[in-house]
Amino acid sequence: MLRNSCLVVLILALAACGRAGHIGKEPDFTPTTQSPERVAMIAQGIPTTPLPLRTTDRASLWSGGQGSLLGDRRAVNRGDILTVVIDIKEQAAISNSSARSRSGSESLGVPDLFGIPERINQGITDGASLDSAVSLDSSSQSRGDGSVKRSEQLTLRVAATIVDVLPNGVLAIEGSQEVRVNFELRELLVTGYVRPEDISRQNEITYDKIASARISYGGRGQISDMQQPRYGQQVLDVILPF
Repeated sequence: MLRNSCLVVLILALAACGRAGHIGKEPDFTPTTQSPERVAMIAQGIPTTPLPLRTTDRASLWSGGQGSLLGDRRAVNRGDILTVVIDIKEQAAISNSSARSRSGSESLGVPDLFGIPERINQGITDGASLDSAVSLDSSSQSRGDGSVKRSEQLTLRVAATIVDVLPNGVLAIEGSQEVRVNFELRELLVTGYVRPEDISRQNEITYDKIASARISYGGRGQISDMQQPRYGQQVLDVILPF
């Protein structure tokens, strides 16, 4: 009995650890020391051997490098930063209905079958007869209605970092953003794959050009905790059949 009580107390303590971190204070930010963005920024990329400068290039005032005034400043290498523009305005409405009905009737009579029904009719109650030995009536009816209506709107901008350059030139990006207001922390996560040519001259890319896009916008804090059912209630919702 004592062992079971200790086990229950341990489970309750572990369940409360997720919320105990911000009791009486605002939630903490996620540490950025080991984030994929920071690792990509400090890691050295594949070394490239620059082409030898021609005599005309040494004397020219124009340079095509990223650091020049007229150079291409779009993110192309691991550790570079670009802006992801998220502007989702979607609406969907689906409605359908179906109806089906069916009825049938079958009857089978055996008034003469080698005289057997007559002999049986003599031995049964008055008014009963075996003339209509089998009679079957059936009917069925079904109807279904369904509708789905959804509306989503989300407008955000977040800076993402190139964490990897794939062999085919596609860029793997990952970005995160956390904003704390009073005791509530809002966090935005973006990951996916983009093509360098889809990045605009302003070093921006829209969400619809990100392959395998994973966009998460949520939060944690006292308000989010109040909106979520407790662990015990969630367990009971799964276990109880009613």
